[in-house]
Amino acid sequence: MSAPKTIGFIGLGQMGEPMCAFICKGDTPVLCYDRVPDRTPKGGTAKDSLAEVVAGADTVFLSLPDGKIVNAVVDDIAALPNVAGKVIIDMSTIGPAAAKQAAATIEGAGMTYVDAPVSGGRQGALKAAITIIWSGPKTEMERHQAILDLFSKNTFHVGETPGQGQAVKLLNNFLSATAMAASSEAVLFGLAHGVEMKTILDVVKVSTGNNTAIEDKFPNRVLPGTYDAGFFAELLNKDVRLYNEFVKEAGTSNLMGERVAEVWNLVEDSLPPQSDFTRVFEVLEKRNRS
Repeated sequence: MSAPKTIGFIGLGQMGEPMCAFICKGDTPVLCYDRVPDRTPKGGTAKDSLAEVVAGADTVFLSLPDGKIVNAVVDDIAALPNVAGKVIIDMSTIGPAAAKQAAATIEGAGMTYVDAPVSGGRQGALKAAITIIWSGPKTEMERHQAILDLFSKNTFHVGETPGQGQAVKLLNNFLSATAMAASSEAVLFGLAHGVEMKTILDVVKVSTGNNTAIEDKFPNRVLPGTYDAGFFAELLNKDVRLYNEFVKEAGTSNLMGERVAEVWNLVEDSLPPQSDFTRVFEVLEKRNRS
């Protein structure tokens, strides 16, 4: 199968805009739409409506905040004329149930739906270093690989069924949330014993307790006090909530998940909207002092 001749991109927010910007550097024309104007990256063509993007594109990427919005957009796409044969690649984090609902709507209109959430956060998106977690036809992944390579470092085919990509993304974000919260508590414990933060990080980084928080978030975001990983605490908490919801549905062990959910509910309640998730350290530090 030949590569798509025109790409559509809907949703130019924290993640969508940098991912779309890299696609726009390629040779395939890109049609862009976001409800907030003036977000179209250099090289892309801004359109006034979702319908214009879908009409002019063979493949449409979605990067949207949650499952409710994704399914509203998907309903609008499916209601448009002449959409059969198009491919919708959804890179949003929405949970397995919402992905399955979106797939049913898209496939009912004769299109192909791919559940392809991404990992790496805004910093990864700005460096074209994200991971794509693809669940859908492997042939479509291969057909789009040259485009995916423009904005990602790794692409994994995790299954053919929509919802499988969401499951892997949620378990990954749960592990990331756990690492950040647990590392914050561990570092606070070390500080309470008079050990400098940098020393704690240097030791743990080359020891068995190492994780992404110790490797990256603490030395680069917490230690310098910038708190700029580029992912909002409320979005991570949304993912932790989704993880807990679907763990209960799956019936697997969730002792740790319930405790981690309590921490991130506390963090979201304690911080202003759109606070960086690395500020969990500040929330727990303040809680220690109270």
